Amino acid sequence: MSTYLLVHGAWHSGQCWERVVPLLTSAGHRVAAPTLTGYGDKAHLLSPEVGLDTHVEDVVTLITEEDLTEVILVGHSYAGLVISSAANRIPDRIAHLVYLDAMVPEDGETAVDVLPVAQAQIDRALKSDSGWRIPPLPELPPPMGLFGVTDPADVAWLRTMLSDQPVRCLQQPVRLDNPAANTIPRTHIHCVVGEPEGFTRRPVPAIQPNGTPARVWELATGHDCMITTPADLAELLLRLG
Repeated sequence: MSTYLLVHGAWHSGQCWERVVPLLTSAGHRVAAPTLTGYGDKAHLLSPEVGLDTHVEDVVTLITEEDLTEVILVGHSYAGLVISSAANRIPDRIAHLVYLDAMVPEDGETAVDVLPVAQAQIDRALKSDSGWRIPPLPELPPPMGLFGVTDPADVAWLRTMLSDQPVRCLQQPVRLDNPAANTIPRTHIHCVVGEPEGFTRRPVPAIQPNGTPARVWELATGHDCMITTPADLAELLLRLG
């Protein structure tokens, strides 16, 4: 039995994994899909003080309080920053890092360093009435849709779980100063349909930090693959268990 910890990205909640979790648990694995501070049923905790460090603490606290070990830690989109810093804190508890269409940072980088287009979101938030809220990205024509989701019923469901993102999440740097974290194997899963203009993906280095060849898999779907192709995603994740 493996332990999968699925971490959602910006604006989403842990509910987005609802179609993936049973596919992993039915294969005999333990699965957690928490909602980070400020989203979903924790939206009442949203404030200007919530940032990347808050979400890293969410993940680290869950792993340590539940005494989870050999964790396959999956981060979607923005959560690539979250899982990187969390693994830096507790590398001995992490068996594998999965960057699911995710930001992949270096030490000291912010979201803007990884994805420069995020600066426009920061600028709009700072100039807005709130001064710190970033609303979800708008729905675009297919194949981009709403985070890559185009089916009307799925779009409607996705809207129920979206909430604003605090600007501090994009401003705080990751901390990757623990050499032990470099030994953790990584897998990158890229969603390759309907990539929005300006969202340029960083190339994955041929050799990962632990010295082994990079592993990059692709899914022929949009960004929110856990909603659009949950079975295909689960099949890939199960290869790591």
